[in-house]
Amino acid sequence: MSKLGFGLLWAIAAGAALFLIGLPISLQAQLIAGSMVVAAMIVLKTIRPEGVWRLISLSLGTAIVLRYVYWRTTDTIPPVNQLENFIPGILLYLAELYNVFMLCLSLFVVAKPLPGRISPPVPDEPPTVDIFVPTYNEDTVLLATTLAAAKGIDYPPDKMTIWLLDDGGTDQKCRSPKVEEGITAQERRARLTALCADLGVNYLTRAKNEHAKAGNLNNGLAHSTGELVAVFDADHAPARDFLTETVGFFAENPKLFLVQTPHFFINPDPLERNLKTFDKMPSENEMFYGIIQRGLDKWDASFFCGSAAVLSRKALETTKGFSGVSITEDAETALELHARGWDSVYVDKPLIAGLQPSTFASFIGQRTRWAQGMMQILRFHFPPLKRGLSIPQRLGYMSSTLFWLFPIPRIIFLISPLFYLFFGAEIFVASGGEFMAYTLMYMIVNLMMQNYLYGRFRWPWISELYELIQSVYLLPALISVLLNPRKPTFKVTAKDETLDRNYISELGGPFFVIFAVLLAGVGMTVWRIITQPYEADVALVVGGWNLLNLLMVGCALGVVSERRNPQSTHRVKISRRCDFIHDGDVVPGTIEDVSLGGARIRVVHQAADRIRQGDEASVRFTPLSDNIGADTLPLTVRSFVEDGSTMIIGCRFHPESAVDFRLIADLIFANSKQWSDFQESRRVNIGIIRGSLWFLKLSIHQSFRGMAYLMRRIGAAREVDVPVPVGKPAP
Repeated sequence: MSKLGFGLLWAIAAGAALFLIGLPISLQAQLIAGSMVVAAMIVLKTIRPEGVWRLISLSLGTAIVLRYVYWRTTDTIPPVNQLENFIPGILLYLAELYNVFMLCLSLFVVAKPLPGRISPPVPDEPPTVDIFVPTYNEDTVLLATTLAAAKGIDYPPDKMTIWLLDDGGTDQKCRSPKVEEGITAQERRARLTALCADLGVNYLTRAKNEHAKAGNLNNGLAHSTGELVAVFDADHAPARDFLTETVGFFAENPKLFLVQTPHFFINPDPLERNLKTFDKMPSENEMFYGIIQRGLDKWDASFFCGSAAVLSRKALETTKGFSGVSITEDAETALELHARGWDSVYVDKPLIAGLQPSTFASFIGQRTRWAQGMMQILRFHFPPLKRGLSIPQRLGYMSSTLFWLFPIPRIIFLISPLFYLFFGAEIFVASGGEFMAYTLMYMIVNLMMQNYLYGRFRWPWISELYELIQSVYLLPALISVLLNPRKPTFKVTAKDETLDRNYISELGGPFFVIFAVLLAGVGMTVWRIITQPYEADVALVVGGWNLLNLLMVGCALGVVSERRNPQSTHRVKISRRCDFIHDGDVVPGTIEDVSLGGARIRVVHQAADRIRQGDEASVRFTPLSDNIGADTLPLTVRSFVEDGSTMIIGCRFHPESAVDFRLIADLIFANSKQWSDFQESRRVNIGIIRGSLWFLKLSIHQSFRGMAYLMRRIGAAREVDVPVPVGKPAP
């Protein structure tokens, strides 16, 4: 059938669906129709989950969603002359409309995303590439490892130039009127200059810290000449095949300005670490990089994410470099170049490994910058009306910017049931039966549609949890930037923090207060059922809503209850053959895991009697990169444990030169396949029922864990007889 025929068929189907959506039917008929749609979606998901059948299933779900919106609009909003009911009622209604609108945008973007692209070969005459590593206050060892990994990239050395762009050692900072700050900057500049000379890369700083990261990158552009520019954050170390997987696209399309790759993280974020889900559940960013960016790529709307990307210098010259109006220079730059007719490509293969915030406070700081930056783009550029963008690109950028308004509806959903439970406000005019026929069916279908779209990349209720833990802090930040869009400033997110004890985050207090209020709401639910049995159906419905919020906030208590994490670097599982060299003996073994600081090596038992803690030794292995020029790392024995016929040795690296850092980087970062394999091991569609039961168990456990942390906090404060703020270590 021709495209015109398909279009006509879909138009007829859409018209019929709209007619049925507005058709007045009984509650029983509505419940039957909804149940039939759910059954049809289950059958289609089981037997035909892809292709046109996937679109049909999503269309059936959309019909139920729109039927719910029609019912909410025509039958459930309180009368306008009852302001105590109407105002909270209309706010709840608008919050639901926002969710439905974002669902529609999501369906457009990801209903049928592009499959993974196959990278074309690098041209026989490869383009010159400048690799930028911007830095502000990152640790020297972290920078050394990232630069060493960049040196190991498989690309002709005469075509690749690496730059460390240091904004922590600028002339402005070195001449700071604060003596201590000036001395620190001078020492940093000297230290990094020596490091770059040792590694064979270029050190570059500038006069003033203007326009934050965008200004730093533009200074790099002004001092370099490469045809392409690769950007890596200071904590994003590339695999050796990064350029071979990305550069070839530019030869195919002269109008290409960007090849973006995913951000893969080797350490858990605060939610994953505190809930212990890192090794079994897909990370939060995988939904964006695994599905949404592929969906945007279909419409030529995938955008620059600040790192792990290659850009065209020719394209950047048309915008006079990286845009610096907002604090999210990456998405803003992409928006401007898309509007000028340039194209982008997304390669769905993890080619870098980075670090994400370790503490809840740092996590919130990072998300605040993202949210405020996207609101600045919305205010300054307003993508829906941006000249030069195609309609799909407008919708794609609308989805990416408007998403960050989620704190507003999330807070409304959190407090809405309390209006009825505590004050008797009727903000949702419906009976228990109507709720079952419309709202409950809408929620089930919504969960099924999310599972259709993101099943392997996001487990049930996890999106809601991530939004909840951010909303309390992002809401005032959003209001601030909407009132004063030029107020936010760029702040670097800390990534290498250590936690030497269990404690409640300094930002955790509000969640304990909210938990107490919602718990009181459960008591009010019981009281209303007993004292007002004629409204028991409504009380049960609203009480169930409040109970769901309580479970969500209870899980949030676990997120803000920080677990001890004494190591600032995360261990990565690998399997590399090696020789362990100790006191002149060479013992064959296997490197089983590695971090920036050390490794775990399994050797045969013959070395057991001669190894002592604190002994100096070395490990020899074959690097994956060809141009390192060495194969042996110095180390110190930290621990050793007999394990049957083998011995497990814990070692600390002692890097003394650039070659040592390059060997460490080769062990951890050179092989990109290990990142893909790790991601695939977590990408399991757990299903709605199983996922909901798992989340219920998790919420109950984390509620008790969070309260246990609070009791210990209170007990520690009583022992010293002084008030101790939440988040501060007890004496």
